[in-house]
Amino acid sequence: MAFLANKVDLYLQANGKTLVGERKNILIQNDSDGAGDYIKEWNVSGLAEPTAEQIASYDSAADVYEVNEGVRDTRRAAYGDIGDQLDEIFKDIDAWKTRIQAIKDANTKS
Repeated sequence: MAFLANKVDLYLQANGKTLVGERKNILIQNDSDGAGDYIKEWNVSGLAEPTAEQIASYDSAADVYEVNEGVRDTRRAAYGDIGDQLDEIFKDIDAWKTRIQAIKDANTKS
């Protein structure tokens, strides 16, 4: 199951809110009582706190998002330092393209 924070982020985006502007106005908490994460504070101007049903509607989209974030992290590590990539491009752009495509093929997004 996807993290509540990611489902909240998708809810914000679906309702025209920016994560940079609004994420700081939300407090997600876990009391370590087995109940899991919950929204403790919601101070988003012009958007009501989502209901449990609204949050649940983002389960599969958040699952895909989380899988794709893992793929992006793996790709970033495999791509290497941007300075090294620019040097590789300068020396042999075709070899760079081949290497990057192999990384993308080995780490496909959902």
